[in-house]
Amino acid sequence: MLLSNRAVFASSDLDEVRGEVAKVFCPHRLDLAGDAGLLSARFNSVQLGSVRVSYLDYGADVHIEPGDLDTFFLVMIPLAGRSLIRAGDKEIVSSPSLAALPSPTRHLDMRWAAGCPQLLVKFERSAIERSLEQMLGEQLDGPVVFDLGIDLTTGWTRSWRDMADLLVREAERDDGLAGHPLAVAHLENALITLLLTMQPSNYLERLTAPRPAALPKVVRRAMEFIEGHAHLPVSTTDIAGAVAVSSRSLQEGFRAHLGMSPMAHLRRVRLARVHDELRTADPARATVTTVAARWGFLHQGRFAAQYRERYGQPPSETLRGGPASGG
Repeated sequence: MLLSNRAVFASSDLDEVRGEVAKVFCPHRLDLAGDAGLLSARFNSVQLGSVRVSYLDYGADVHIEPGDLDTFFLVMIPLAGRSLIRAGDKEIVSSPSLAALPSPTRHLDMRWAAGCPQLLVKFERSAIERSLEQMLGEQLDGPVVFDLGIDLTTGWTRSWRDMADLLVREAERDDGLAGHPLAVAHLENALITLLLTMQPSNYLERLTAPRPAALPKVVRRAMEFIEGHAHLPVSTTDIAGAVAVSSRSLQEGFRAHLGMSPMAHLRRVRLARVHDELRTADPARATVTTVAARWGFLHQGRFAAQYRERYGQPPSETLRGGPASGG
């Protein structure tokens, strides 16, 4: 069972189950659709930054009707079994290979079969819309509506699921990412960006249309913003918003003038900050893992390789005061 250390409740009382789930998500209709004796709901959930990951299993066949979600998007991934999902005029049978992504403005009606525990990833609607506006460089002219089904067998969705699973694994650790807001925000931004740029929606064509590259002075201002905000959970959309261009234009400008993306430049700046911190840290008190995580480097093997390529030695050697650590 996922997130067993983050238990919210376990109950066989239908009213209690409905009320407790509603506290985390929204008021909804919940009815048993089969053998009432099978109801043995378990709900585990944790908030990480502005994203929430949850494990929910009713045990029994249930009919769930939240109506319009209104304030949030919800990615629902069956870990086993099947669920029938209706959102507006669309309908899918969700399974471990086909997640569901109902949009907040589409009336939601679901039937979860017994033996269909689900991993739920909740994003605030405001976070999705803010990211999209920054990527477009303009205000939205209507609500975001994604295609209801997410094919989890494609390349980008496998990467997306890997990041969601990483959030879950870290939430299951008492010393995990919950204590590193920058790292959590980095993952959340990546999850949202992938959804917006890869999952079909009513904005995808506009989002992927060619845009003019940012001017060099805009790139310079963006670099200054990155230098001053590398310690914060900034994304490409944040950087673009700070210099008043679209994310697409900013990306084109960085590629044209620096040969890298804004996030690659941000990683380079953060790598330098890690280097500086390791050079001055007390090896008896600091660890490479802690310093790297504080600057948003979550994959230690990849971080170590990038660090060695940039500074010619392992980060552990810098921490110990190796010969190249002063360079």
